Amino acid sequence: MPTLVPSAKESILAKMMHTGNDLDFTPKLQTAKDVLDFAKKHNVTMADFTFVDVPGTLQHTSKPLHELEGVFEGGAGFDGSSIRGFQQIEESDMLLIPDVKSAYLDTFSSEPTVALLCDVKDPTSGKLYDSSPRTIAHRAVKHLEESGIADAAYFGPEAEFFVFDSVRFDQSAKGAFYEIDSNEAIWNTGKAQEGGNLGYKIRHKEGYFPSSPMDTQQSLRAAMVREMELAGIKIETFHHEVATAGQAEIDMERDEMLVMADKLMRYKYIVRNVAHRFGKVATFMPKPIFGDNGSGMHVHQSLWQNGKPLFAGNEYAGLSTMALHYIGGLLKHARALAAICNPTTNSYKRLVPGFEAPVNLIYSARNRSAAIRIPMYSQNPKAKRVEFRMPDAAANPYLCFSAMLLAGLDGIKNQIDPGKHTDVNLYKMDPAELAKIPHAPGSLSEAIDCLEADHAFLTDAGVFSEHFVRSYIDGKRGEASDEAIRPTANEYFRYFDV
Repeated sequence: MPTLVPSAKESILAKMMHTGNDLDFTPKLQTAKDVLDFAKKHNVTMADFTFVDVPGTLQHTSKPLHELEGVFEGGAGFDGSSIRGFQQIEESDMLLIPDVKSAYLDTFSSEPTVALLCDVKDPTSGKLYDSSPRTIAHRAVKHLEESGIADAAYFGPEAEFFVFDSVRFDQSAKGAFYEIDSNEAIWNTGKAQEGGNLGYKIRHKEGYFPSSPMDTQQSLRAAMVREMELAGIKIETFHHEVATAGQAEIDMERDEMLVMADKLMRYKYIVRNVAHRFGKVATFMPKPIFGDNGSGMHVHQSLWQNGKPLFAGNEYAGLSTMALHYIGGLLKHARALAAICNPTTNSYKRLVPGFEAPVNLIYSARNRSAAIRIPMYSQNPKAKRVEFRMPDAAANPYLCFSAMLLAGLDGIKNQIDPGKHTDVNLYKMDPAELAKIPHAPGSLSEAIDCLEADHAFLTDAGVFSEHFVRSYIDGKRGEASDEAIRPTANEYFRYFDV
């Protein structure tokens, strides 16, 4: 049993005990003064400024609390040329502008720390930086509001992940390998362990909802949920997922698109750090295990106007005509969306038949083998939504959510017919019939080709710039090309004796 790292939250609580302050990690903050008062109340000593690069990695820089007021006034400078997808070296100076509404107490530092998500500003033009993913999400929200179609888009991602006991990997000119392990994995039934092997391993594809002692990570997931709720992320449910070796899912309550993108970045940060606190390692890699289910990120979406849901109606599965057109937009642009919503070469090792992956670009009520599902748990109009099942959590949420919203809006504006729904098991459909249904791209290279051919729905509205899309395509082509030239262990297995 690994020694647990002491909880930084306990350190914060210990310091607060001497002040008599009430625990209030996520108040409703509206102004810079609110944040400063909040920090003072909780004896905060440090401020952490976080932002997201183009691939979707959370970046941060920190200052002592006495510098926070100055950052609110003028921003925090940083070198944009050192961040993936940002500036060139001759124009590297950039500013972080903290969003006061995003402030919360970060419990993973030994010092009481207030953390804030930031926008990125170009100090020369004074405008939000065009290639910052959060800037793109801001523009997507503004475009929705100006469209007159709706005033709010609600998103609810179901980000799946694995928690392993260990992971090792290396890559060089002379060789490459990876090796993962998990105490609950089926491949450990014969492993000699100190104190004896206690069995109760989870078989492949049998990890959905088993109780303890087979599910070994309930306490770990509960700790993650506790930290998320302290950080202002309301959780609806959590459980073990289908795969062996510690696959998990924690579902957040839906929220407006930009806010949900912020929450998902915080969610991933908390998952990784709580796992580390327990002496384990978490990954959102879409397909880390051969022969078992990968990790997806089904994204529930709905549009609202003046507090009223717009996707409920009298059409198929209780949807409105607007919702069907939104589905039409998602399906029309799904192959291009894959380049943003499934942005890694590993993503396409998940998007294969036989592992519940939604490779068939069609829609259905309840049917999880379709790329788009209409959940039927509730008939309440407020619960009526569209679930796009193709994305994975390797995606940058600001880009992924924005692109899906724009595809759906394109469907509404142009009244795109989503075609005929299906309620049959697509994995058991006659091959001749299945061949008539469009499929998700089979590789990142194919997805990038689709994005190159179909991205006007992103750029015509001025949300994504042509320059950003071109730069994104070039970067992803480089990733795909690099992966394509590397020998793999399986190639040695198949071809060494040719």
